[in-house]
Amino acid sequence: MIQAKRMTAAHTGDVVVFLIGMRINRLWAVHKWLPVARAMPRMLRELYQNPELGFLSHEMGFSRTLILVQYWQSLDHLMAYASESSREHLPAWQAFNRAVGTDGAVGIWHETYLAKAGAFETVYANMPPFGLGKVAPLIEARGAYRSAAHRLKAGEDA
Repeated sequence: MIQAKRMTAAHTGDVVVFLIGMRINRLWAVHKWLPVARAMPRMLRELYQNPELGFLSHEMGFSRTLILVQYWQSLDHLMAYASESSREHLPAWQAFNRAVGTDGAVGIWHETYLAKAGAFETVYANMPPFGLGKVAPLIEARGAYRSAAHRLKAGEDA
């Protein structure tokens, strides 16, 4: 549901922002990149079904480079999931290394950002719940929350 006003996510704690994706380098090497592309939906399904793993939400963008923005409760949660052999990630990573390795057909990447409470801000205008706003309460961005600078200052003071 689109909210026809300026909103901000009232998230007061730390959050880990994890960017992950893949890049198709050889379009014709479908047998290399398709298994990589199919692994992520399995991981996301598992993460949403097990909230104790610390995964909060995600957004996804498609092009030659697939980009997922993920939100996690903590770095410990993210690292525990990544290294747990009974979960979807580690077997998928091992399969990638066996099937693709460094042959260049498909690339994978990730970046991890530790966002401390009060050190990030959000704004959503004419948007449905999105990003961190899907998991944190949304409040109207007015008064002290009207501008990015004020939202960051308010977060520092919280």
